[in-house]
Amino acid sequence: MSNKTTNFIAIVIALVSLVLGGGSLLWFGLFLLAGSFSVFDLGLSLPGLLSVNASLSLFFFAQHSIMLRKWFRTRAEKIIPPPYFASFFGISSALALLVVLIGWQESSYVLFSAEGVYRAAFRLLFLVSVAGFLWAAHSLQSFDSFGGKTLLRHVNNRPPKALPLTVQGPYKLVRHPLYFLSLLMIWSSPDISADRMLFNVLWSVWIVIATRLEEKDLVAEFGNEYRNYQKEVPMLIPLKKKGT
Repeated sequence: MSNKTTNFIAIVIALVSLVLGGGSLLWFGLFLLAGSFSVFDLGLSLPGLLSVNASLSLFFFAQHSIMLRKWFRTRAEKIIPPPYFASFFGISSALALLVVLIGWQESSYVLFSAEGVYRAAFRLLFLVSVAGFLWAAHSLQSFDSFGGKTLLRHVNNRPPKALPLTVQGPYKLVRHPLYFLSLLMIWSSPDISADRMLFNVLWSVWIVIATRLEEKDLVAEFGNEYRNYQKEVPMLIPLKKKGT
């Protein structure tokens, strides 16, 4: 295969990763804001639809968490060239998330619904959380969300960019602002149905577990630099002041 063909394939993969990744995240944001769009209804009873939704969530958790582990990447890169792995992960995660969004079963059983000023407060919290999420993502200047940058650098014969430890913007307040803000977005819905409560609980627990797993990876990667950061800045909830 010629270099020209290889580069063309790499560019196509980068674009697919960007479109699928960006599209799935946009749909997920709308899901958090407005709830499920009920792509198809299986007509299940409440226990049945909750079981389906739990299975969909666990499927995404397993895909995302396993593929982020170093042992998986080491094995995968024996088959997938290293510059392609980030896009492979991005496409896989986007497809897994789309499976969740398409298959999610909506319940008509409402546990809680805020009205008036309280509803407006929930909506405001969501918008503020989205703005904070974008701020945190922007603070990760060299972070390659969907793997496209890594592939394009490869196409242009440029070495992959090393990811430094980011301690700026919201990362001065909390070590994992993206996870913290995701939790706020998850719980900022003014309408809590049975399926949404299941979603909120499962995804919150997973975020906490994923944060702890990521902490181990970061310590292994950055060593004492990250250990010192852990001492100064709280992990998930920005309550402790720096230096305390």
